[in-house]
Amino acid sequence: MAVTAASDVGNASQAAAAVEQHLPGDDQIAVGAKPQTLMEPAAETEFVVNKMAKPSGPPVVKSVALADNRQLAALPAGPMGVPGIAIAAYENAERILAADNPTCNMPWSMLAGIGRVESTHAYGKADADGNPLTPVYGPVLDGSLAGNNVIRDSDGGELDGLGGYDRAIGPMQFLPQTWKRYAADGNGDGIADPQNLFDAALTAGKYLCDGGLNMRDFAQQSKAILRYNNSMAYVANVMAWETSYSSGVAPRAGDLPRI
Repeated sequence: MAVTAASDVGNASQAAAAVEQHLPGDDQIAVGAKPQTLMEPAAETEFVVNKMAKPSGPPVVKSVALADNRQLAALPAGPMGVPGIAIAAYENAERILAADNPTCNMPWSMLAGIGRVESTHAYGKADADGNPLTPVYGPVLDGSLAGNNVIRDSDGGELDGLGGYDRAIGPMQFLPQTWKRYAADGNGDGIADPQNLFDAALTAGKYLCDGGLNMRDFAQQSKAILRYNNSMAYVANVMAWETSYSSGVAPRAGDLPRI
């Protein structure tokens, strides 16, 4: 879950070393199982998102109400079974960030790692525009669940549909106040909708890259993920899935500590 501000990580090198112990190598596979390899490349599909001009001004921040009878996107799955529409969103964010913030060096696989841990890529159920068939929400942050923070309402229910307390929203699980600060329009429709995979992936990339971080530097990459969730177990999970998506080798159970 993305929090409002960057966590104060005092020793990034120690954090990086701790995470490195959790990362799977190319020869690390589940006990008794053969390595899972990348699926055949998905058939190339043209998306309207890649043809749209960038909006001339900042996007409108809102959640868009959609019809209930939408269908799943009919796209081939990508590496390790990631839904094709989610892959399209992550790769689209990578392309935009490469142009807008080239020193960040954000790979699509890192965004996919976040998406896997936060919502299993919108639970694998999004339409051809990248909108979940059912809106994705986290638990209400009212302190009723062990380990959850208490976060009072910050948006009047505008984005998360609740008054009194906040909850994380969308496939990348942003808190409302964080979304409003970093909101990005990933599909060129002039709207930054936290429920949309294209918008959420690009916003997550902006959030992780903020402050001049370089994702090719392991310590800075770890610091960025800690900013998203200040937990070394969380970092280990994201990095394990990133490695899995980029290498095609499934993570072992030991690479995925309980968060």
